[in-house]
Order: sequence, then C-alpha cells, then structure tokens
Amino acid sequence: MSEVVLVTGGNGFVGGWCIAELLKRGYTVRTTVRNLSKVQGVKAAVSRVVDPGERLTFFAADLTKDEGWDAAVAGCDYVLHVASPLGISAPKDPNALIVPARDGALRVLRAATKAGVKRVVMTSSTAASSPPPRSEDSVSDESVWTDPNVPHLIAYRQSKVLAERAAWEFMSESKGSTTLTTILPSAIFGPVLTTENLGSVQVIDRLLRGQLPGNPRLGFSIVDVRDLAEIHMAAMTSPKAAGERFIAAGEYLWMDHISRVLKEQLGEKAAKVPTRALPDFMMRLASIFDPPLRLVTPGLGRKHAFTSEKAHRILGWSPRPVTATVVDCANSLISGTIS
Repeated sequence: MSEVVLVTGGNGFVGGWCIAELLKRGYTVRTTVRNLSKVQGVKAAVSRVVDPGERLTFFAADLTKDEGWDAAVAGCDYVLHVASPLGISAPKDPNALIVPARDGALRVLRAATKAGVKRVVMTSSTAASSPPPRSEDSVSDESVWTDPNVPHLIAYRQSKVLAERAAWEFMSESKGSTTLTTILPSAIFGPVLTTENLGSVQVIDRLLRGQLPGNPRLGFSIVDVRDLAEIHMAAMTSPKAAGERFIAAGEYLWMDHISRVLKEQLGEKAAKVPTRALPDFMMRLASIFDPPLRLVTPGLGRKHAFTSEKAHRILGWSPRPVTATVVDCANSLISGTIS
C-alpha cells in the first residue's frame, strides 16, 4: 500500500502541482479545500498533468476553524502544508492575513503531531527571510529572518514570518516523533493548472495583457512551480531535511529582462508586453489607484536576491533556467486566460 500524503490548499497554484507530483510518484493523496464545491475544479486541474484515478480524496477544512483537520490528517504519513492567505492587496487590518496564516499553521501542526505523521513540510516564503524593504542590495540565505516589526513591512510579509516563527516554536515544544521542514520560495512562476489563486504569476499576466505602461525597476529571484513541487518531495523524505529551512530560488531577473524574454520568445503573442522603462515616480503614482502595486513600490531599484546553495548541497535540488519558466508560464496563460 502506498504512503498517504495530505496537501493543504489543493486548489492553489503550488498545492495543485504538489498533488500532481505526488500522484506521479505513486503516493495516495488527500487534499483540503475550504469548500467541497472546489473538488471538480481541482480534479480537472490535476488531470492536465496526471490521472488521479482513485488516489486523490478531498476534505473540507478551513485555516480559521478547528473542524476537519483531525479527520484530514488521520492515517497520513506526511503533510505538505501549502495553504496560506495570498497577499494580493494590502488589507486595512494586517491581522486579516496574519491570523489565518499563523493560526492555520498551528491547527495543521496540532493535528499532524496528534496523528503522529512522520514529517510536516510547510511552505513559507522568502518574505520570511528578507532584509528590511528599504535596505541596500543583498543576497539572503536561511540564516536571515525578516523582522516583523520593521517600518513599512507589508502585512503579507508579516504573516509569513510570524506563521513560520509560530510553527518552529510549536515544534520546539512538541514531544512527539513528527518533524518539521520549511520551504521558502521566491517569486513563483511556471505553467498554471487553473486561473484561481495566481499569486505572483499575475506579474506575467499583467505584462501580457498590456496592463503596465512600461517596465518598473523591479526584479525577483524566480522559482518554477514544478521545481518547487520537487523540493517539497525531497524535503518530505530526506532524513537530513528534518528541522531545517530551505530557500527555493533561482536566478534574479529585472522586469525589463522578463519583458525582453517574452518579446523574443513569443513574438506576436507578446505584442502588448511593454518595452520602455517606467520611471519610479509613475510607478508610485499608479500605486495610488492600483493597490497591488503598493506592495512592491518599496523595492523599486533595489536588488534583494536569495541563494539556494543549502538546498543544492543537502537535497541535491537545482532549479531549471528561469527563462524557460517565464516562457512556459506565459504560454499557459495565453492558452487558458489571455484573450
């Protein structure tokens, strides 16, 4: 009988790819969704990669409620805790993101340790391993922890660092055999299985739709969602991964480089992608009317990159070239969502 893995948030971008990768490797998979009305959508998305057959089952569970988690975890060998609120806009109350992220992680860990699962792999973010947003250029590794009290820190970054801190504190007091590993992805691009919960893929989507008049002085360390699923698999089973946090990040690209890649590789399909630079003052002006832009304006002109040397050394993980990731991401959006 195959081992059983629970993936939280199966209708999300990362969750869907983790489910697909687990099924390809022969695992029996459970996943949680807040509402069982999402079941058919998740099945359709995963079926684009692999036939789930009878090896994928669903449980209703919400990060903000206790109900459902014990049942979802009971009998599982591993848990991939991927679900977390997305920081698409800046809420008036930061607790709208912080509380479900932190308390949801604790609900999953309580259920997992109670059930005696071997390991929980929690998806955190490089937002939890970053210097202050207005600091000088940097390259961060896993030894860096974001200061949640630093001025101008957006609620999403606060939620990621506070949730991960709470998870490690909980596990330090746990007396059971369950171990924890955290994965800290950078900006996640790659082919989409569903148009729901796009997260950072919206960057590519907006470029293709011509929703930016130019390329702002912004950049990202990029990770492919398929490579991210693979590092979750490695972190789940490697004895050396217990008690460790791993950054999952590839090459750093500025927005103008991303646009250039799209133009060169996609031709007419990228006709709306901007080629000119967008001055900083115009980006800040646009952010007044476009709340998602407010989340990134503090990083204008600053290069905060990340290294995955630890993941390569301990897990043997190496991400694919980011240009392939960008193109594959764009093609999936064009075929599924771009008119």
